[in-house]
Amino acid sequence: MVKIFLFLTGFGFSVIGLVYTISYLNLITLGYNLQEYGKFICRRPECLIGIFGLILVFLVIFLPKGEDTSDIHI
Repeated sequence: MVKIFLFLTGFGFSVIGLVYTISYLNLITLGYNLQEYGKFICRRPECLIGIFGLILVFLVIFLPKGEDTSDIHI
């Protein structure tokens, strides 16, 4: 039950962060170049939440439950 909650939380964070990242692409039309866009994205907390969410989803999927560490439960 905890893994399902963590998976859904990570998925929600990923969606929120990636939607903000895509919406900030409009800055390129205002004259920003890709380097300035990358620096801007790295400083925005809502975009960093997306990276945290992807890591959380990855960990929930690929880390074993704890009963038997010799198998990977996917």
